[in-house]
Amino acid sequence: MFVLSPTPIRSILFSPFSHKSPKCAPLFTKAECHHYIFDAAIKRNQLNLGPPTRSYGPFRKPKRILDLRTTNTSFKTRALTIKNEAGTSPRCVVLDIEGTTTPISFVTDVLFPYARDNVRMHLEETYDTADTKDDINLLRSQIEDDLQKGVVGAVPVPSDDVGKEEVIAALVANVEEMIKADRKITSLKQLQGHIWRTGFEKNEIKGVVYDDVVQAFERWHASGVKVYIYSSGSRLAQRLIFGYTNYGDLRKYLCGFFDTKVGNKRETKSYVEISESLGVDKPSEVLFVTDVVQEAVAAKAAGLEVIISVRPGNAPLPENHGFVTVETFTEIPF
Repeated sequence: MFVLSPTPIRSILFSPFSHKSPKCAPLFTKAECHHYIFDAAIKRNQLNLGPPTRSYGPFRKPKRILDLRTTNTSFKTRALTIKNEAGTSPRCVVLDIEGTTTPISFVTDVLFPYARDNVRMHLEETYDTADTKDDINLLRSQIEDDLQKGVVGAVPVPSDDVGKEEVIAALVANVEEMIKADRKITSLKQLQGHIWRTGFEKNEIKGVVYDDVVQAFERWHASGVKVYIYSSGSRLAQRLIFGYTNYGDLRKYLCGFFDTKVGNKRETKSYVEISESLGVDKPSEVLFVTDVVQEAVAAKAAGLEVIISVRPGNAPLPENHGFVTVETFTEIPF
C-alpha cells in the first residue's frame, strides 16, 4: 500500500524555489496535483466513501508481465504479441526438425551415420530401380557442377558404359564427402531419404521427438491450428521421421512438408513461397519455430512470426538476437 504524506508535499509547495526558477515549475505543478489528491482522500475518508476505484499517476497497479526467456530483455514479452498484434492466434505453425522437434544428436549420431554406412549397399541393391536412377541423375548433375566450381572432394562419375561397380564407387566417394561437409543439397537429401526409408521400414531406425512436441501437436490439432514441417531433409525423410517415432505415427497431426525444393532455409524468398502456399491472408498468420538465427531472420523478413527453439545440444545463440526463445513447446502461448 502506498501512503501519501503531507509533509514532503507541503515542503515542496512552499519551497522558496517553487516559483523563482523555470526548472522548478514542473515540480511545483506535480506537487500541487498531489496536494489536491491528498485533500480529496481526506474528505472521502471523512465521508466514509472508501478509497477511489481508480489508481492515479505513479500509484497505478503494474500490469502483469509474462516472463519469457530471451537474451534481449527488451523482448521479454514479445511472445504475447503473437496473439495480440493480429487479435488472433496464428492459423499455421511451420516447424524445423533438427534442434526444434528432434534432438540434433539423433540426426548427427543416428541418421547421418546410417546413410553413410549403407550408401554402397543401398546403391548396389536398388541400382536398377526408378528411384535410384533418379537419385544417380541428380547426383551426376550436382557433381559436375561441383567439379566446375572446384569443390573439395568432388570426383568424376564415369558413364554407365564403364560398369555398375565403377559408377557406384565414384558415387560413394562423392556422397561420403557431401555428408562429411553436411551439405544442404537436394541430390544428397533425396538419396539419404531413400536409404533411411529402408532403415525405418526394417525397424533399424526409429524417429525421436521431444515429449512437449507431441503435446503441442495434440493441442494445436484440437484448436484447428495447421502444422507443417520445413527442413533441409527431403520430404520423404520428414515423413519417415514423424511416421516412425518413439510415440508412434505422428503424421496425422501434420498438414504438409517443405524441403529445399521450396528454397534455401536462410533465404527470405523461401518463406514468402511457403506463406503463399499456405493460403493465409498475411504472413504474420504463420508462426515459424527454428533453432537457427539465420533462418529466423529470413522468416521474419518475409513477415512471419518467429520463435527460436533452445534445446540441449543446440548451438549457442548470439547476444541480442532479438527473438523470443522457448525451451519447450509448452511455453508457446496458444
